[in-house]
Amino acid sequence: MNPIQFLMLCVGCLVADIAVADSHLLLPSSFTLHGSESRQQLSLTKLQGREVGPAIADADFQSADSSIVKIVDGVAYAVSNGSTQVSATANGETVTSQVTVVGADAPHHWSFRNDVQSVLSKIGCNMGSCHGALAGKGGFRLSLRGYDADADFKTITREARGRRTELADPGRSLLLTKPTGALPHKGGIKLGTQSDDYRVLSQWIANGAAGPKEDDAILQRISVYPESAMLLPGDSSRVLVNAHYDDGRIADVSHWARFTATDETIASVDDEGVVSVRGSGEGAVLVWFGSKVALARMTVPYPDEIPPSVFAKSARRNYIDELNLQQLQTLKLRPSPRCDDETFVRRASLDTIGRLPTLAERDEFLAANEKTRRDEFIERLLSSEGFVDYWTYRWCDMLLINGTRLRPVAVETYYQWIHESVRENKPWDQIVSEILTATGGSDQNGATNFYALHQSPEDMTENACQAFLGLSIGCAKCHNHPLEKWTNDQYYSMANLFARVRAKGWGGDGRNGDGIRTLFVAASGDLIQPGLGKPQPPAPLDAEPLEFDDPTDRRLALADWMTSPENPYFARAVANRIWANFFGRGLVEQVDDLRLSNPASSEPLLTAAAKHVVDADFDLKQLMRAILRSETYQRSSEPLAENRDEQKYLSRYYPRRLMAEVLLDAIDQTLGTTTSFTEVAFPGADKQATDFYGDGTRAIELYDAAVKSYFLKTFGRNPREITCECERSDEPSMVQVLHMSNGDTLNPKLADEDNLVGRMIRDGADDRSIIEAVFLNGLSRKPTEGEFGAILKIVEEYPSEQRATALQDVAWSVLTNAEFTFNH
Repeated sequence: MNPIQFLMLCVGCLVADIAVADSHLLLPSSFTLHGSESRQQLSLTKLQGREVGPAIADADFQSADSSIVKIVDGVAYAVSNGSTQVSATANGETVTSQVTVVGADAPHHWSFRNDVQSVLSKIGCNMGSCHGALAGKGGFRLSLRGYDADADFKTITREARGRRTELADPGRSLLLTKPTGALPHKGGIKLGTQSDDYRVLSQWIANGAAGPKEDDAILQRISVYPESAMLLPGDSSRVLVNAHYDDGRIADVSHWARFTATDETIASVDDEGVVSVRGSGEGAVLVWFGSKVALARMTVPYPDEIPPSVFAKSARRNYIDELNLQQLQTLKLRPSPRCDDETFVRRASLDTIGRLPTLAERDEFLAANEKTRRDEFIERLLSSEGFVDYWTYRWCDMLLINGTRLRPVAVETYYQWIHESVRENKPWDQIVSEILTATGGSDQNGATNFYALHQSPEDMTENACQAFLGLSIGCAKCHNHPLEKWTNDQYYSMANLFARVRAKGWGGDGRNGDGIRTLFVAASGDLIQPGLGKPQPPAPLDAEPLEFDDPTDRRLALADWMTSPENPYFARAVANRIWANFFGRGLVEQVDDLRLSNPASSEPLLTAAAKHVVDADFDLKQLMRAILRSETYQRSSEPLAENRDEQKYLSRYYPRRLMAEVLLDAIDQTLGTTTSFTEVAFPGADKQATDFYGDGTRAIELYDAAVKSYFLKTFGRNPREITCECERSDEPSMVQVLHMSNGDTLNPKLADEDNLVGRMIRDGADDRSIIEAVFLNGLSRKPTEGEFGAILKIVEEYPSEQRATALQDVAWSVLTNAEFTFNH
């Protein structure tokens, strides 16, 4: 590939050639201007090796023939038909681009759909905070971000007695007098009278205020360039935006696009698309135009110089390490070394089975061959009963098993169905298919309870998309999605797939009055789209529609589409959830928010992880095994000078607080105590938690979130009320500190004479042995000699009759220490 071809690939310009000098690049090149009002923003950038670099602010742009193209403030404007060159000069180097002008001699008429709507969107008239709100503002309502051109045209030209557009005297039109401040406007001044945007609106009105036409060019997509750039803190860059229409025309819409930085700590962007780099990392700018979105990505290396030999010598176990080390080398981040064995055995246990390793498991691990013991331990974890319990609980979070919303029989049946599916290692696509296509009684087929929790086609659609695709499409219920490509029509097409789901029986009306609900599918029925008064053809997102009169269960087609290896969302969504479990954060964060405007911290890694899931036929253990074996996962959590400032590129393992249920179980496991769960809120039933959970039940084995526990609530248990991982919290709080210090969870367990400390005292164990046992049970390691000395010195300060209290205080200090409460 020659340099020009490479740069073409980097910037994604969709042009024939790229104008490039030894160290400068002119964007774009070989562009065509269509019509007398067409324009093209120009940008001269530096090259960072073979990557596009920062923009050059003081470049001098010139036109070889100003009778064809004129240049004003770095923008090329069409003057007359013909071809010429434009050039950019900086630092003694000149780069040229070819430009062609066509249609400049034809009369120009501004399009309501493509021009007027673009102006209104750019100045914010149709945003959610202004007239795009559901109820509008000041009696004036527009479709959000202009997604409904026909309705907006009628509102602007027909309502308010036509005063918004005065054809005889355009300057008196409310569409102009309000945003310019000529008349009082609560939104302030949005439009300058000397601006190009004012000229567009006024000329459109003067020309008769024509509405949307059937032969209007329709926007297909937008592209940005540079698509990626290599920058440094303090650099500036400029994002240019092209709109691609169905008539083949490509137009520069940089002046009408809206820009948002996805991570302000890395880079910010102004209204003109000028990017200012603030910090290091991989950032992006979200570009929006005409309900289409695109991303312009940028890489900003950290300031340390890391020798290439560091990465060449770094251990690699699989593709995870290869891709991660490539990113770390690009970002100049030194990877932390491998964690020690005791740290690994504790970390892997907590992440894989949700509990601490037992002393026997730890000893077996340390006694095994040093070269193979980590792999062998991973296999034992993946095949253990603890794995089944832990991952059942995690999927119950996602599927919202909650006794405040389901009858007791449904809670138990749904939980047992998930538990058995995990035990069988049922492929993820099969699990999801069985949920989506479930029928039968809630006491026989646990999967049917998905539909007991989500009883309208709209709820079924939104929760299925959120849980299984990581897509939040709820905004499209009322209007086209403001940040994604999903339209209102697509939403109702998807929801219509669930329109024939029916159920009978519930509570006293159920079979024998026992709350059993039977799910079935009717042969007919459609969901009416409120805005149109008619149904949309039933269709999965981005898929071909089904026939209205097809009596087949439409959910079968949905399940086939959703779980298909070709589905661009399904494997990515579950791969990201698995990743978040082991690394503490998803490659996309929040974990179930996989939208274009929320880019992954490493797109190559997410793509590879999703491919791994597909190649493994959706056996999720295969991805878990790859993660656990990787050197990336097994890195130390101790930061180095060259990686302490980063939080998402996996140069080290990130410590994180144990989830509430795991933390409570870890306290019990360390002390040898149990927690009794006695209260649960089941609607319309008199059952208590003791009817379901016997003595010794761990928090991670609870069926649902209705079991009352002040500790679990305080430490952020997922209440399972909405399908969103954001419902669980690991944020520290003063309430948590106070509860660990003075609450009725830890202190009674410490005072229990039958706990670990009490039993060892009765058995005659010395202080050193008891301290070592607490450390081994809770931290999976022995105390250092320094720790022994300091602790024994404190214990000796207690009177002999308070020995038990002293050792309980030692246990308290271990159980409230960050080394215990965090996985590291």
